[in-house]
Amino acid sequence: MTILHTLTKSPLRAAMSGALALAVPATLALPLAPAAAQQGDTLDQVVGALRGISTMRANFSQTDRKGQTLTGKLTLKNPGRIRFEYQGGDMLIVSNGSRLTFADYQVNQLQSWPISNSPLGALLDPKRDVKRYGRLLPTGNPNVLSIEVKDPKKPEYGTITLVFVRDAGAPGGLELTSWVALDAQNTRTTVRLSDQQYGVAVADSAFRYIDPRNTGRRP
Repeated sequence: MTILHTLTKSPLRAAMSGALALAVPATLALPLAPAAAQQGDTLDQVVGALRGISTMRANFSQTDRKGQTLTGKLTLKNPGRIRFEYQGGDMLIVSNGSRLTFADYQVNQLQSWPISNSPLGALLDPKRDVKRYGRLLPTGNPNVLSIEVKDPKKPEYGTITLVFVRDAGAPGGLELTSWVALDAQNTRTTVRLSDQQYGVAVADSAFRYIDPRNTGRRP
């Protein structure tokens, strides 16, 4: 199940429908692949950087394929927990480590699906092997790494392209700056991060939510 099938067609929900879909930007899809040795070394670095994030907070902007943009605050705590709190408080996405839940406080709806069914599984699911399913895409800039992750045997999981910038102050020396997604319904969304903070105190309660169907309350 994806958000695409469950949202109404207002402009806000049209933008939200691609929140977790990821795809490869055209500017990154260059024809020549790097050498196998470089692929392996770089993927090791990426795996180390992702595993090195214990907690992270950041601002995010989310742009769908129609150019509509939403903003908010992201909180991540490994393993597998994430919170997208959208500006205005009308929408919330949280992961408790196994499932992603979308709460819409404007229309009092709640949807939930396994992390493994989302392109974000590559970022959140410890069982998703980034090195096994990842592919380094050339960017033309040695300080920018772009990794496409997809399981060819399970296209329903979608594709996620993670973009990192070399930064000595980030875990593993790589800062996750954005991702682009394509889900099984070809819904494309770009999420960009800014003001990343690592190793901050994050309570487990940050990944809980109030069910809007029962109370109509916001988080």
